[in-house]
Amino acid sequence: MSRLKERYNKEVVAALTKEFSYTNRMAVPKIEKISVNIGLGEATQNQKLMDPAVNELAMIAGQRPVVTKARKSIAAFKLREGMSIGCMVTLRGERMYEFFDRLVNVALPRVRDFRGVSSKSFDGRGNYTLAVKDQLIFPEIDYNKVDKVKGMNVCITTTAKTDAEGLALLKQLGMPFRP
Repeated sequence: MSRLKERYNKEVVAALTKEFSYTNRMAVPKIEKISVNIGLGEATQNQKLMDPAVNELAMIAGQRPVVTKARKSIAAFKLREGMSIGCMVTLRGERMYEFFDRLVNVALPRVRDFRGVSSKSFDGRGNYTLAVKDQLIFPEIDYNKVDKVKGMNVCITTTAKTDAEGLALLKQLGMPFRP
């Protein structure tokens, strides 16, 4: 069992039960899944950009990503239906906890001038989305092999009903929010 899952079971459940006075342990919010997405709009011009993005996301997530394709053709963007325009991976279970642990304790502190993440990025239902500007903050990525800096979206889906519950859950799990 991962370090973070043990911490969740031992400390976080008790703290959240006390804070929100849950009567049932199953009512305590938990992380359901984490989706990591890299959108590559430039891949419409150059399909060779997809392979490094897929490989890097596989190294970061520890799981093979799915290549996302365009649903509609948009002439203004020179985009045809079925073109590869990004890649994504959905993490659940042990891999999800391992990724969250690395994100919070290793990757985010490596961001230059890092003061914490915004607490305003909740969607109203307790889910949190975070944008990462470059993939080099993850230690798995070799700086010398990167030809282009790519950003990514990290979406943390929780079972929390409100933003306050989601914020409390992520704070307890160690997410560094701005004061």
